[in-house]
Amino acid sequence: MDSDRLHVLTGGPGSGKTTLIEALAAAGVATSPEVGRAVIREQRMAGGDALPWANQKAFADLMVMRDIAAREAALATGVITVLDRGVPDVAGFLRVSGLPVPAHIDEAARTCRYNPRVFIAPFWPEIFTGDAERKQSPEVAEATFAVMVRTYRDYGYDLVELPRTTVAERVAFVTGWIGRS
Repeated sequence: MDSDRLHVLTGGPGSGKTTLIEALAAAGVATSPEVGRAVIREQRMAGGDALPWANQKAFADLMVMRDIAAREAALATGVITVLDRGVPDVAGFLRVSGLPVPAHIDEAARTCRYNPRVFIAPFWPEIFTGDAERKQSPEVAEATFAVMVRTYRDYGYDLVELPRTTVAERVAFVTGWIGRS
């Protein structure tokens, strides 16, 4: 399947996903950045409230559309791509926020498929930090990791946990796995 070329990297905030995506890109791997950060920046610049700490439903609706577009763009390239999060992450975000997953987001998570193996970055308190776009506490980050584990399993994915190690070793780990696809 074409979607087998698409590898998702998920996990809680502050677990090293963005750093890993940037390092993979620097190593020549096709990547797709996390769409949530772009939505947050755009909403803040426009004075919008579709933010994870303001209007979770509106944020989720923007996110699912952007994640579908990122998936389609990656498919169009015809190459193996590592995506910083995928459509099921939107369902996970709603779950960790205590909100129901609307039918259209559930359907998108079921039909917009990726490689059946998904990389998950575990909660790693030693590297966790907040920033202007990451306002979650360590407790929420840890809960998000647990919810993402359940969410991706619920959607039929097998999880490959990233080791808590150097960025270079994580790059080697991921490239070793995607080379087996």
